[in-house]
Amino acid sequence: MSLLSTLACLTLTATTTGPLLTLEQALATAHERQPSLHQAQAEVAAADARARQALATLLPQVSANAQYSRTTANFAGRPGSVPSNLGTAAQSASFDTFSYFNFGLGVNQLIYDFGSWDKKAAAERLADASRSSHAATAVQVALAVRTAYFEARAARALVRVAEETVANQSRHLEQARAFVEVGTRPEIDLAQARTDLANAQVQRINALNGYATAKAVLNQAMGINGVADFDVADESMAPVEGEALDGDALLAIALEARPELAALSAQLEAQARSTDGIRGAYWPRLSASTSFSEAGTALNAMAWNWDIGLALSWALFEGGRTRAQVAEADANLAAQRAQLDALKLDVRVEVERARLGVLAAKAALEAAADATDAARARLRLAEGRYETGVGNIIELSDAQVALTTAEAQAIQAEYNLATARATLMKALGRA
Repeated sequence: MSLLSTLACLTLTATTTGPLLTLEQALATAHERQPSLHQAQAEVAAADARARQALATLLPQVSANAQYSRTTANFAGRPGSVPSNLGTAAQSASFDTFSYFNFGLGVNQLIYDFGSWDKKAAAERLADASRSSHAATAVQVALAVRTAYFEARAARALVRVAEETVANQSRHLEQARAFVEVGTRPEIDLAQARTDLANAQVQRINALNGYATAKAVLNQAMGINGVADFDVADESMAPVEGEALDGDALLAIALEARPELAALSAQLEAQARSTDGIRGAYWPRLSASTSFSEAGTALNAMAWNWDIGLALSWALFEGGRTRAQVAEADANLAAQRAQLDALKLDVRVEVERARLGVLAAKAALEAAADATDAARARLRLAEGRYETGVGNIIELSDAQVALTTAEAQAIQAEYNLATARATLMKALGRA
């Protein structure tokens, strides 16, 4: 077995075909299995939990306690205490111990704090930002899946082109061998035909390997850690809704729909509320509390007590700490506003680049189709000329190479259009 045949067998073994995978199935699989989406979902859950934590500080805080101790009952006096005879206290000391039970229930409620409600609102807006970030991750994953899918589809189409080229070159080789055997063609025609067939076989092997690699990349985009035992279906990327609109109209759609913008806007609102919460430290804090207790030296001989109270605290001077924290928060707020403005500029460029990419890809696809038709016609003429003895093997070989190149360019043009539309969907914030 020749080296080329051995490599071809190995490649075919590595690219065993399986069930057809549609783009819709690939997107659904990524939605279920892509780790980056799982991570983003976990971050949403964590942000929601932080928002509940912020709310918890505003609700009543209830605590219960139970205590038992075994203690001596010696009186330890000090100057000015009753009884004042320290010597007497020392003389009455003993190692006798007694039980002591203490049960209590307490409730604390924050009545007003100038910063707590703002901190709660900030946590809720950060949770909203996390949900928008999850949506942005979903859009990015969808772009990766679509790009990988159509790359695999293009690779599969290149395999078909390579197989057709091998079949054509095999036919040309048989023609050249027959002509050389009867003496109507020189020996160099047979050598050229063999060379062309060998080159076509190498291209076929490379195409098969390229298809296998593209499927592995698609597996990664879907979040699958396993063998790519499938074939991609012959699907085209449908036109994107609104792709014929001008740049300003598409930009308006993107600014309204992009989850990254929504996430950053929510973060900006959260930072503003957090800054207000920090300023609340300038003002007093009012809370109420009540407790009930029952205590005694025996469970059947206990006394109860109940109390209720209000507490007002006001940090009049903290060494300028609150002022510095407010200055830091204001600076962070200004930085996030600038970040939002910069993101809007990036979105404008991204939308315009995607729109122009779709237009260019459409035009290139039409030109590639014309080039492919012309190359097929050229090959038919070259084959006819060679069969009648008018043309030569070089002319036939050049025509075959031209057709293979034109078909590869047409496949690349179709791939470029699909990825350009996928990029436009991402630019418009669509998963």
